Amino acid sequence: MELAYYSDYAVRLVNSEEPARGRDTLTTVEAVRDLFGDNSSAARRATDADVTRFRSVRARLRGVFEAADQGDETLAVDLLNSLLLEFPVSPQISGHDHRDEDGRPLWHMHLADHPSNATAGYAAIAAMGLAFHLTEYGVDRLGLCEAAPCRNAYLDTSTNRSRRYCSDRCATRANVAAYRARKRLEADRSGSSGLAAESAQRSSASGER
Repeated sequence: MELAYYSDYAVRLVNSEEPARGRDTLTTVEAVRDLFGDNSSAARRATDADVTRFRSVRARLRGVFEAADQGDETLAVDLLNSLLLEFPVSPQISGHDHRDEDGRPLWHMHLADHPSNATAGYAAIAAMGLAFHLTEYGVDRLGLCEAAPCRNAYLDTSTNRSRRYCSDRCATRANVAAYRARKRLEADRSGSSGLAAESAQRSSASGER
């Protein structure tokens, strides 16, 4: 597995809630299992009790993104370190299910969790993946969408650190809103200029009389 895959665990969990819109899709054990994606064996460990536990971890992971978004690197790291301490993993070399053309294993790093429940396993992988991303690319690569009221989390992998939105849809929506705002401002300025010109003309006419 690539590190980007692990860090995506954190993004998926954080974005299961949209606080500004009052939306929360993490309400059933089925929703918890869906977060595991292709990791079906880990998903099967989930029970109804994990719904509440997942929400707690989600709030803490969102705190990491919020701190990073506000430029507080130390707080972001401290919050992430607390998760790493509480939910540890064991790095292992793995080659299962990955073979080259000669049938030899393609060795890669794998994060093995040893969870007491589904939440612990998921949180361990999400926290470690986010930690890898933070240390490899920088805290400023953890972002929250600027297209209000979205505020979904994202990981900036752009070459020039320019990402500001969680998706193309939000980027388009924000650009359209900005364009309309500029047009309204231009119209207001044009209207104000017109009124000023009319007032000047009336004053001039009154003075001539």
